[in-house]
Amino acid sequence: MTEPTRRDFLKIITNAFFSLSGLLGLGGLFRFFSFQPDPGPPTEFNLGSKYDFPYNAQVIRPDIPAAIWHTQAGYIAISLVCTHLGCTAEENETGEGFICPCHGSRYSKSGNVLEGPATKNLPRYRIEEQEDRRLRLFTK
Repeated sequence: MTEPTRRDFLKIITNAFFSLSGLLGLGGLFRFFSFQPDPGPPTEFNLGSKYDFPYNAQVIRPDIPAAIWHTQAGYIAISLVCTHLGCTAEENETGEGFICPCHGSRYSKSGNVLEGPATKNLPRYRIEEQEDRRLRLFTK
């Protein structure tokens, strides 16, 4: 058997390098095409019993985030996500509105813009009372 030449050795190393590169590339393609995106945030929330929402009282749900009232007209919910850059608005000092801690946008209790930089009102959410007297909030 003859000794491999320098040329044979470089050919073997080059072929091994290209084979490894191809396998790594195929692995990357496989990961790319099998990617599963996150399902995104929920659009429905079970709020619990309607008796958990006293008449004319505001209930803040930080998990949604939303403010909910039980009024004579029914149940009202507004989003607390600031329409400027998406920060979560907080109740102001007087309890009669909301303020965005990021850039200072101010909203009335009903979600209307009082002071910018936000230009859009806080969106309202739909609430439905189920047959079992439980409330369900829909964000879309």
